[in-house]
Amino acid sequence: MRIESNVGKHLILMNSTIFSSFNENHSLALRLWHWVTGVTIIFTIVLVLMGTFMFKMRDNIPMVQEELEHQGVSVTKDQARSVAHEYSDKIWMLHKYVGYGLAFLLLCRIILEATQPGEEKFKTKIKSALGFQASTSSEQEDRRLYLYVKRGYLLFYLIFIVMGLSGLVLAFEDVKALDPIHDLMEDVHKYTQYLIYTYILLHLIGVIREEIGKYPGIISGMIHGKKR
Repeated sequence: MRIESNVGKHLILMNSTIFSSFNENHSLALRLWHWVTGVTIIFTIVLVLMGTFMFKMRDNIPMVQEELEHQGVSVTKDQARSVAHEYSDKIWMLHKYVGYGLAFLLLCRIILEATQPGEEKFKTKIKSALGFQASTSSEQEDRRLYLYVKRGYLLFYLIFIVMGLSGLVLAFEDVKALDPIHDLMEDVHKYTQYLIYTYILLHLIGVIREEIGKYPGIISGMIHGKKR
């Protein structure tokens, strides 16, 4: 009953003012989750780029041989491959550990959604926007954009879940029960990353665009948690 009451109050507030939900209040826990998750995702992207390009085993074999020859040491291609493979393994092992962190952050987000006050829940904000009665074309446009953004968040969370589950399957490669789906999850993980990259790019462009446009204060609001 209390949650329904809070939802009702939120709807009344939205219908009594110009739609400004892009400048929402954000709890400290949600803000911390947002920034920690953002930094962690960027870090894992850097690791993927390093593992794919800088520490690619095949490309580093000649470099290992050349550097050792400068030191007066001659090694075979197979020996150089072992050294190059070790560096590549370290990068991907670190990527796996960061992936565990992202899986934990995803779990934290689910817990946050379940424990936050009713008016701050993701589903409540969607319901509030759907129930908002726009009286002007400007409010109708704001409502449409707001719902578009929130649905984008929902899509991100779904992609995040797929990315996390497929990554965990790959991380626990020693579990024989997961062998039948290992190759499938490897493909899913590999291609889902591009959806993550695309979302992050669109998110940054959208935030910067609205920050310097109609909704200044979005970024600072995600830092100190208050509406402008």
